[in-house]
Amino acid sequence: MKTNPSGVLTGSHYIDGDHACAEGALAAGCRFFGGYPITPSTEIAERFAERIPLVGGVFIQMEDEMASMIAIIGASWGGMKAMTCTSGPGFSLMMENIGLAVMMETPVVVVNVQRGGPSTGLPTLTGQADLMQVRFGSHGDYEIIALCPQSPQECFDYTIDCFNLAEKYRVPVFLMMDECVGHMTEKVIIPPADAIELEPRRYTTLPPEEYLPYRPEADLVPALAPVGKGYKFHTTGLTHDERGYPVMSEHCQGPLVRRLMDKIALNADKIIRLEEELTEGADVIVVSFGISARVCVPAIRQARQDGLKVGFLRLITLWPFAEKRVRELARNTKAFVVVEINYGQMVREVERAARGQAEVYLCGHGGGGVHDPRQIYQTIKEAAAK
Repeated sequence: MKTNPSGVLTGSHYIDGDHACAEGALAAGCRFFGGYPITPSTEIAERFAERIPLVGGVFIQMEDEMASMIAIIGASWGGMKAMTCTSGPGFSLMMENIGLAVMMETPVVVVNVQRGGPSTGLPTLTGQADLMQVRFGSHGDYEIIALCPQSPQECFDYTIDCFNLAEKYRVPVFLMMDECVGHMTEKVIIPPADAIELEPRRYTTLPPEEYLPYRPEADLVPALAPVGKGYKFHTTGLTHDERGYPVMSEHCQGPLVRRLMDKIALNADKIIRLEEELTEGADVIVVSFGISARVCVPAIRQARQDGLKVGFLRLITLWPFAEKRVRELARNTKAFVVVEINYGQMVREVERAARGQAEVYLCGHGGGGVHDPRQIYQTIKEAAAK
């Protein structure tokens, strides 16, 4: 196992998506992991337990997922880059404290290796049905960021991106993997540490007597205070003023929640990442993400061989949703075909963004396995024929 002097892996490796995710977090500077085992994410925790002591970090197996989430919030406020991982049932348990992290503006990363549900569902088999939950699962108004990899290499790369986004916008950021990608083993290239661009923690440059914990900077994101350097700060899940003190009034609630949303929404163009292929002039555009995007490839290839004009739009950033780009594409295409391992989640966002300018077809799947490409091909033909 080739490592650099800090203990982080480098070079070419043949590992699965879960292990690649753990290595990406270590490369991003994550030095605290609090989690609870749950299939199919447990390999991430196991990798951390083995590897994080070698880089001077801390691994703690918490008593449950609620405790895991609150532990990484505390670690982040203590000055460490922190992460947890889970799957469906555990993700549900984390929702209350995800809302707390949003209100406290805590930079943390949460990995959800999705499996079939509802409830205990299919612990060892794949799914993509937690997509609306990650956006709307906690209560109240808020915005988050969620990325979706389709390969072990992207598990490594996008985990680093998640940490960078969390630090830049002081928000929980989610890596929405699925069981297939998590357990898929492929070549992963890990570059030298000096070739990886990392977003530093945003610490205030003001002296302690002038610092306010929730006074936003020009981009609407407030700076953190370094722990143990003479700064005093208060943080809470209650509606609060710039001092971090609770203020129970609508006059405080409105501007605070609006800022929590705007710091993501107004920067959506900077955050959103997509991959497009032959979308200009396409009669049908297939929209997908994660493992489903890979399964779309043979169906699209066959449709093109049959003379159909088919484009491909892969969502890398699930949230914020790329509604502006979908709206632009809707003006010049007949139909979208949305391929996802659920019975209708991101398809609703495509329908909303298309605003009736193009037909939208769902090619859904209940989970436990991936689509048969022939099913996708038939949906493409149906959309093209209208």
